[in-house]
Amino acid sequence: MAGQPIIEVSSVSKHFGGVRAVANCSLDVARGSITGLIGPNGAGKTTLFDLVAGNLMPDSGRIVLDGEDITRLKPHERFARGLLRTFQIAHEFSNMTALENLMVVPGGQAGESLVETWFYPARVAATESELRAKALEVIEFLRLGPVQYELAGNLSGGQKKLLELGRTMMVDAKAVLLDEVAAGVNRTLLKDLTANIKRMNEELGYTFFVIEHDMDLIAELCNPVIVLAQGEVIGEGQMAELRRDPQIIEAYFGGSLEAAS
Repeated sequence: MAGQPIIEVSSVSKHFGGVRAVANCSLDVARGSITGLIGPNGAGKTTLFDLVAGNLMPDSGRIVLDGEDITRLKPHERFARGLLRTFQIAHEFSNMTALENLMVVPGGQAGESLVETWFYPARVAATESELRAKALEVIEFLRLGPVQYELAGNLSGGQKKLLELGRTMMVDAKAVLLDEVAAGVNRTLLKDLTANIKRMNEELGYTFFVIEHDMDLIAELCNPVIVLAQGEVIGEGQMAELRRDPQIIEAYFGGSLEAAS
């Protein structure tokens, strides 16, 4: 149901030696939302994403995806349940085409089995044909047609980010963690990227949880926005409201009203 939490983080903590990266953190990401996560450098944003994605295990607390406790599941197990993550630096297969990068995403393909390849080639061919058709639909949706046969390593930063979005569409993700979506993307392609995130949210019902330092982009894209400082949530709401909150101005913008505007 739209508006209900699809990601629930409850009293989660993570320490590295004597350093408290995430401290008794609780937050929800509503189904069908584009929720932003902001905070000063060292606030614990990336650590929190690593905990939600399963790259790190919490010292305490609980993480729930769509009603299921996933706190101790490994990243590939969370992936199989529909939780996907993109990274600040795109992780493409550089020696494969953009189209091929999309086709390899779904797990458990018939062609991955030597037995299937040897004894059931028609089944393998049928699966590949279905994947290709879906990948072409994703290419069309994201308007990547001109580069679909280009090696992914040759794509621009913005095109690689679009390709990562496309990879989430190949498995019908329940929730997507977007880490620094604007990093390495020129302003023109960033408009395309932002527009596609909105389209995926509005037309296809995707839920996004977004880390981003570009406050204007966060204000345009996200509602609500969650503010993290020293591993704790210190505020949540629309960006315009948060920019007027004295506690958040002090924690995030160094106490400068001009910096917050």
